[in-house]
Amino acid sequence: MVEAKPKKKLIKKLKHKYKLIIYNEMTYEEVWSIRLSRLNVASLVGIVSVILIILTTIIIAFTPLRQYIPGYPTDKLRGNMIMNSIRIDSLEAELESRDKYLSNIRNIIDGKEPEYKISKKDTTVKISEVTFKKSKEDSSFRAIVEEEEKYNVANVTSSFETDFIQINKILFFPPIKGMITNSFKAVENHFGTDIVAKPNVSVFSVLDGTVILASWTFETGYVIQVQHKNNLVSVYKHVSEILKKEGQKVKIGEPIAIYGNSGEQTTGPHLHFELWYNGKPLNPEEFISFNQ
Repeated sequence: MVEAKPKKKLIKKLKHKYKLIIYNEMTYEEVWSIRLSRLNVASLVGIVSVILIILTTIIIAFTPLRQYIPGYPTDKLRGNMIMNSIRIDSLEAELESRDKYLSNIRNIIDGKEPEYKISKKDTTVKISEVTFKKSKEDSSFRAIVEEEEKYNVANVTSSFETDFIQINKILFFPPIKGMITNSFKAVENHFGTDIVAKPNVSVFSVLDGTVILASWTFETGYVIQVQHKNNLVSVYKHVSEILKKEGQKVKIGEPIAIYGNSGEQTTGPHLHFELWYNGKPLNPEEFISFNQ
């Protein structure tokens, strides 16, 4: 009974009502008033605190502000983590291959048969074995241009037609053979062609040129760009491995990368190929046949 009285007094104090009144300083007229208890104030403070905690958690979890939290990885750091993970996987594969090679050597020295068969895929391509095919669009455009020029005495063409005809005379080597899943759509800012092919096949240079970019980005993964003559630039995105370095010369049909699925802006293994002329994107399907 003695312990129950203090508890009742505490509950009575928490529920005791107080009136908060705001008066006009000049007229002492009551402007606003509210009846409160200590229990009401404590409940209100608790609810506001929970709401603030939830809002803070949402802001930190779904906005770029989370990058300013000490210890939280930035986009650059996450990109480095992904790249390091890829490098570790490649290193593990290389170490496994080396261990098998050393094991075979030991078996040969001991007079035993090699335990593992190690073979590497030959990605070299002979230019003499390369065959080029004209697309239907190419033939149709040539016929239209020839028909127009037949009766043109002055033989005057616009700079766009002249450039297009000159580029159309170039025989491009297909960077990869496969099925087109997404075509060139400049209106939707899709400045290239997406091709799906067999796993781990080589990606080839479409023309002779110089590698001007061999890098990795968080959005497009491994990317390689090649500068060609006539102000042409070819771009190869989402590859799994780059075989050339910046500044290296490459030949037409030479392997420059390995087909893969790198970067965040990809929904599956494919090659995103772009072709640029004088800083303007071209539709690769008008110049190259990607069909197998």
